[in-house]
Amino acid sequence: MFSKDIRILVIDDMPSIRDLVKNQLKTMGYLTIFEAQDGEEGLSFLQKMLADGEPIQLVISDWNMPKLKGLELLKKVRASAEFKDLPFVLLTSEAEREQVTEAVLSGVSQYIVKPFSAKIFEDKLKTVWDKHKK
Repeated sequence: MFSKDIRILVIDDMPSIRDLVKNQLKTMGYLTIFEAQDGEEGLSFLQKMLADGEPIQLVISDWNMPKLKGLELLKKVRASAEFKDLPFVLLTSEAEREQVTEAVLSGVSQYIVKPFSAKIFEDKLKTVWDKHKK
């Protein structure tokens, strides 16, 4: 699994969902968790942390957000040489499930359908780890 000191960015326009994801990550033992309220803020934060020499190592992003949707953020991340291999998880609702194919084709590491259990969340992160470990 990921190192407990991995730098994680949680992006969601709903504070309650950000808190839910952060609490789940903390329960799993992760210590360094940042948050952003939309895709634009998330992308800016990714770039800032990279410039500061402390790049984000895992993104967990909501799909449906104002300003820059999760799928568009994913496409921007994958188009960037610095972030093309960054583990990226999309949180999606049942209504967006048919769009998951586009996310897979765009290079999403994994997706999690809301609502999700702690076990599903942990299992999905293990899958992402297996996919991205070098």
